Amino acid sequence: MASPFTPAQQGGGGRVLGVVGWSGSGKTQLLEYLVQQLVARGARINVIKHSHHDILLEPPHKDSARLRMAGAAQVMIASPYRVAVMEELRGAPEPTLAAQLGALRPADLTLVEGYKWESIPKLEVFRPVLGQPPLYGTDEFIMAVASDQPPPAGLRPGLDWLDLNEPAGVLAWVSRHFFQHNPQVSENGAVIQG
Repeated sequence: MASPFTPAQQGGGGRVLGVVGWSGSGKTQLLEYLVQQLVARGARINVIKHSHHDILLEPPHKDSARLRMAGAAQVMIASPYRVAVMEELRGAPEPTLAAQLGALRPADLTLVEGYKWESIPKLEVFRPVLGQPPLYGTDEFIMAVASDQPPPAGLRPGLDWLDLNEPAGVLAWVSRHFFQHNPQVSENGAVIQG
């Protein structure tokens, strides 16, 4: 099946869309849906997930963890199923988002969960019930908001408001804004060339 998407841009991750919002808003669930749907339509999708926590990627007794803790700068684990590279920063600054994007293979779209402060196009997942303030009021890089509530009065011009409970609509918005051929997604999920 031919991909309806244009070839990936050169240089790491190509097009980038940040998905931001407060913890518990549903970012990961929405990202999972978007990745599944876009991949099913022939797109190559990368994901970068930022965490503020110390991430345990392997049990401490495994060979790769033991070698990393022994002082190896990087440890690559390779198998016929997946490859992972782990690196201890050992006090060095956290790599920038640009550096992380540059380390990825080319893709049609890289979805970034987190990195709220970065100057990249963003989609905010906003649930007022969490009691946290929206980010779109102070972040000009937020292009759209996916919410379970209707849009408030006085939204800034050009800010799209999407129904979080209708993920196909969010998928259609992503398709319109991040793929040159502007594939539209019908309610049954089929891609319609625009």
